[in-house]
Amino acid sequence: MVNINYARFRYAAPVDDGLADLLHRVVFLLGEAARQRGDGPGDLTYSQLRLLGTLEDIQPATQHRLAQALLVSDPAVSRALGPLEAAGLVQVTQDPDHGRRRLVTITEAGRKAFHDGGKPLYDQLRTYLLQADFPYDRYLADTAQLAKLLKD
Repeated sequence: MVNINYARFRYAAPVDDGLADLLHRVVFLLGEAARQRGDGPGDLTYSQLRLLGTLEDIQPATQHRLAQALLVSDPAVSRALGPLEAAGLVQVTQDPDHGRRRLVTITEAGRKAFHDGGKPLYDQLRTYLLQADFPYDRYLADTAQLAKLLKD
């Protein structure tokens, strides 16, 4: 969890109402890109990419912790892990400290699949944003500035 001192942002600069609109458009276009993404053999779905990316950040993770991080149910994570485990992208083991708990880790193949699979989605999102006359360069600059503010 990130702790943010909001008081230091209060008078930093006036809030740009257009930024909220831009972010809403990004989320909408990302959703469209994910829905239109081809799910051919070997392609990862957007949900599978999210799960692998989350695992990169919080591994080893229990299935329950993954469900919390992804804002989905425990059974949904269990169902999602089956094909990923069968493909060798994740490893599910019993927690040695707690017999009923299962730990999930991403494999090297899973890491590679995540990074290789995310690139086309990133390119597709960029294309959608540019086609929608979205100020992509401004979005990148604003995102970089926001990341810097949150890091400081």
